Amino acid sequence: MTFDARIRTTTAAGLLASAFGACLPAAAQTFPNGPVRFIVPFAAGGTSDILARQIAPKLSEALGQPVLVENRAGANGNVGAEIVARATPDGHTLLLADLGAIAINPSVYKQSYDPVRDLAGVTMVAYSPHLLVVHPSVPVKTVKELIALARTRPGQLNFATSGVGGPPHLAGVAFAQVTGLKWAFIPYKGGAAALIDVAGGHADLTFNGMLATYPYVKSGRLRLVAVSGAKRYPTLPDVPTVSESGVPGFETGSWQGILAASASPRPALDRLSTDITRILNVPEMREYLGRQGAEVSTMKPEQLSAWMKTEVAKWAEVVRKGGIKLE
Repeated sequence: MTFDARIRTTTAAGLLASAFGACLPAAAQTFPNGPVRFIVPFAAGGTSDILARQIAPKLSEALGQPVLVENRAGANGNVGAEIVARATPDGHTLLLADLGAIAINPSVYKQSYDPVRDLAGVTMVAYSPHLLVVHPSVPVKTVKELIALARTRPGQLNFATSGVGGPPHLAGVAFAQVTGLKWAFIPYKGGAAALIDVAGGHADLTFNGMLATYPYVKSGRLRLVAVSGAKRYPTLPDVPTVSESGVPGFETGSWQGILAASASPRPALDRLSTDITRILNVPEMREYLGRQGAEVSTMKPEQLSAWMKTEVAKWAEVVRKGGIKLE
């Protein structure tokens, strides 16, 4: 090939690439071209809010744009999630939330968006198991002993929940369904109130998040029976999982993750996923999350979208079987 021919070939390839680039959405070519918003659909001070405020300054540095955290609480995360689902799909508006709650909501609430259809995965952030705890007066130390006791007292054990339709409530419902147990569910206005009543002996047991629950265990006000993860938790290596204790496959907890509007450009989602994953895997961040009772757990965008689809279907079946409805 002559020198002139090489120039013509190179020029043609360049023009083709330019034409292809012109066909891409503007957001895909320029992301990020403005501030990025983290919508946290729960109140300030909760796990999602804490994580968003830890990630935001580091992501701002990586993107070269401001990253702002906005709390839009209401309806177990639905208010904030709908804001993201209806946002301009350019990758600049993100939802950081307990994705277990977002996956449960379609089966419990009437809502105008579909998390599978209208939201796309960016990355998982962190996972924290629920702790299965009982009041010390309940004569059980293992899951098998709890199951045996509940079978001798059908409907008599009181299970405290952080609210109807929330992940801890459905953890208790799912446990009862797979073991064939019956117990009385007592809803409270939040996990803190539920823990206080179990610790005070006004209820018998609960599933709840590690960060809030473990101080009660350390003080002896609650007895820890098991963790709800797929494997033993690193900081509690001697505590068995529910799954290994006679309820195979049982797994619940808090999966904190990030979603965007479903039509967001894939290059923007990939950029966000890569940068956030890098931030999360810095040793200091891993240590920080460990102190909060969570461990880093990341996924690629397509993996998280597939996970959400599976979770929505799983919890829909639990809700259907349990006949759960908001009061």
